[in-house]
Amino acid sequence: MSSLGSGPQQDLFLRQGRLQLIGFASWRLLACLVQTLYRAFLKENMDPIIRHIFLLLLAFHKINTSFSSCVTGCSCSQDSFGRSLLCMSALLRKIPENIPQDIRKIRIENSHLTELPRRSFANVSALEYLWLNFNNITVMHIKSLEYLPALKELRLQGNKLSSVPWTAFQDTPALKILDLKHNRLDVLPEHALRYLPNLTYLDLSSNQLTVISRDVFYSWPIYQRSQRVEGQIEAISNAVLALHDNPWICDCRLRGFVQFIKSVGPPIILMNSYLTCSSPKFRAGKFFHEVELNSCMKPLTSALDTNLTVPVGQNVTLTCFVQASPSPAVWWTYALKLLRAFNVSTQPISEETVRSELLIPAAQPADAGNYTCTASNFLGNASVAIALHVGTLPASAPVPGWAPAAPAEPGAHVEVRIAKQTVYGITLEWFAAAAVAEPGETWYTLLVGRYDTAQKDAIYIGPGVNTYSVTDLLPATKYEVCVAVRNQAPRKGQCVVFVTGSDVSQLEQREKLIHIVVIVCAMVLAVPAGMYACTAEARPGCLTRCPAAWPRRRRGGQPPAAGSKESTLDSLPAGSQDGLCHPEGGRSARRPPAHEEPERPGKVRPPHRNSADLY
Repeated sequence: MSSLGSGPQQDLFLRQGRLQLIGFASWRLLACLVQTLYRAFLKENMDPIIRHIFLLLLAFHKINTSFSSCVTGCSCSQDSFGRSLLCMSALLRKIPENIPQDIRKIRIENSHLTELPRRSFANVSALEYLWLNFNNITVMHIKSLEYLPALKELRLQGNKLSSVPWTAFQDTPALKILDLKHNRLDVLPEHALRYLPNLTYLDLSSNQLTVISRDVFYSWPIYQRSQRVEGQIEAISNAVLALHDNPWICDCRLRGFVQFIKSVGPPIILMNSYLTCSSPKFRAGKFFHEVELNSCMKPLTSALDTNLTVPVGQNVTLTCFVQASPSPAVWWTYALKLLRAFNVSTQPISEETVRSELLIPAAQPADAGNYTCTASNFLGNASVAIALHVGTLPASAPVPGWAPAAPAEPGAHVEVRIAKQTVYGITLEWFAAAAVAEPGETWYTLLVGRYDTAQKDAIYIGPGVNTYSVTDLLPATKYEVCVAVRNQAPRKGQCVVFVTGSDVSQLEQREKLIHIVVIVCAMVLAVPAGMYACTAEARPGCLTRCPAAWPRRRRGGQPPAAGSKESTLDSLPAGSQDGLCHPEGGRSARRPPAHEEPERPGKVRPPHRNSADLY
């Protein structure tokens, strides 16, 4: 009862309740009288005159019960507008089907209506006022207002309508008031007001309208009547229009509408003439009468330099300029691949010009190629290509295919290790060996590709990330992955070289098992697909001699028979050094066991190192 409030509102509800009780009691009495007469009628001992009166009463009762009854959970009342129906129940989830036919005004508010279905009020064709405020209406059927020719007022404030079937108003030619404020309307089609010839109040405030055409109002019958030539002017009622509190985008698309708002006058009266721009940023907060908008323009792209040559390891910024209105979407592509957004920065430099920059930290030969800057808006698109050339590797480069070592600088070295293995790849993890100047802003460059190709994919890792998963690898393929600080070329020790095997099924059976073999020139890992990883600390000759030496036995130097356990590195015992290459090439003599090796004077035995410590 507390929801009824106090004072006049509570008195109104009490009066309505009393009237409803009195009406109910009266019709109950009449029903009892009709029932008594009906029993006498069946016995056929009724006077003919009384019989005719009874038939009239029966007909009157059947006709008026449909008019005078009320909807369960609602209240009915009589006022100057006629008979009204008031429903404010939270349990109401659809339009009632048994609305009395003599109702002139319906008010259903604060309920859980979600849609207006077809012919929602077909049985109340005399309806003039329809208030459905503060519900959850999201859908309005195109024939929801059918058979309502007398409807004068429709209020749908505070619902969730994102669109309205404007042609539905062909069924309501007498409509004068349309309230749609506080909904989610984001589009107003050109024909929206064409079917509202007698509208005198339209409220579209507090919606999501961003761009509309002035033709919407030019096709409004009331505006067209006001523009007739002199001598044919007729009496025209003023029409109130509310469009404030919408997120207007003040660019060229809104130019015509802004001009209309600046010039509008009676009979159209703006409820609030101070319409405000929400975007773009340099116009946010400005009133319509303070802005001058230009015509729309298709994108035009350009670049200061379309052919760049830079040395290896240098940061490169590719820049393109775009003139367009409205502001275009800009993206960069390389070899038909869309480049990552965090490498691209696009900023407006004037009302119709934007600058887009693509950052390539520590350029490598693999980064060379054509980079395309593309811009697009609703009028079309345009692009410009920039050719990037990266200087060749220095002659002192130690190994072909390996990234050149950068000059020793404090904080430039990165320690790389394999953190995780899966059936389909590996996960790398890296740490700066020394303090980096600005660790919170440090970028890393990850070079991934086949070992024998100069062109490797460059992946730029932003600040705060120190892991990356290499997946979707080809079987029986040698790969190299290097990690470097953003403005440094990879050093030795910052790369991992591994070879994928051809038998994946065996690895899937023992996916959780990892063997670590500490050898002179490499770390051997039983990673998925038979990967064997060598750190970049390996000597160049080792990479060419190791694969030939691995399958050999310790005794005899002959290759093992097919199918023997020694035919793959995967099957080596955890502590084996069998068949490993040595710095001088070929096979070395077997070293005596530790207990047989003579102690040298003054020699300190190195502490035992766990092989896992190497990475």
